[in-house]
Amino acid sequence: MPARKKKVVHATPAPDAAILKFYAEPSPLTSPGRHTDAFAALPDDPIALARIVQGLVLHKYMAQAYGVQVPSARDAEAHTRRVESMLDQIFAHDARALSALRSPDKRLFGVCGHFTSMLVAMLRNKAIPARERAGFGAYFNAPYFEEHVLCEYWNADEQRWVLLDTQFDEVWRAQLKVAHDVFDVPRDKFLTASDAWTLCRSGKADPNLFGIFTGNKRGLWFVAGELIRDIAALNKAEVLVWDVWGAMPEPDTRLDRRQLAWFDRLAALTRDPDASFTELTELYRDDEGVRVPPVVFNVITSHAEAV
Repeated sequence: MPARKKKVVHATPAPDAAILKFYAEPSPLTSPGRHTDAFAALPDDPIALARIVQGLVLHKYMAQAYGVQVPSARDAEAHTRRVESMLDQIFAHDARALSALRSPDKRLFGVCGHFTSMLVAMLRNKAIPARERAGFGAYFNAPYFEEHVLCEYWNADEQRWVLLDTQFDEVWRAQLKVAHDVFDVPRDKFLTASDAWTLCRSGKADPNLFGIFTGNKRGLWFVAGELIRDIAALNKAEVLVWDVWGAMPEPDTRLDRRQLAWFDRLAALTRDPDASFTELTELYRDDEGVRVPPVVFNVITSHAEAV
């Protein structure tokens, strides 16, 4: 990858200390648990940690580009929910320190959420505020915007939140000809669910370009579901990308006026999560349509599963 260019950035007022503290502490899903000591020897540089994650997780839908076939016996790895359980499997394949580069077949077979959850867990272990953001990547399959989850961490030196896509190693960047800095993703390359919703509602973007290539599921209903997923992540409920629950619309639902107004409100709250932090946490606590329940529906396995 070419040398990273110095980016001109504009500092923004730092979030309240309590907000940064909230995102600097692990959630039940991102806690390393019994593997906490394995994180101790890791660096505290976000980009260095991202590169380590690239050697621990392999995207199951990209495995062939690394010369690997995913054995059917290991397909369930992509449904691993907790970082502690991810680490169980990583060490079962290769017991060396996490910083040791593993061969592709010895990595955890996952998807974008596994890369992101692992990085968020490492950053929080180093007391660096970090959170998952749900939205859409513009750099997979233009002109489509594909569902994606990546890490947003607080850069204290530059006083801003930075989007970091740890999934995109050299193989991904070469295959998709990605030219932007994946360790500081431009906001027009990854659209948060709020940004996607706002563009679609204003008529500046076609909702049918937003969704996921698997089954070609796309539309405003999909963006609406992603808004709920983003609120969950902002409340540190980092679930699988194919989990559905609560008020997420059914596929191809035509949203009525009441639903549109409700999702407009969710988009407004997630546009600036720090400014809306109290409202977001209260909404998540009080609204069963938004809050992740103890059991969700996994649309890939077609089973209800405990979180």
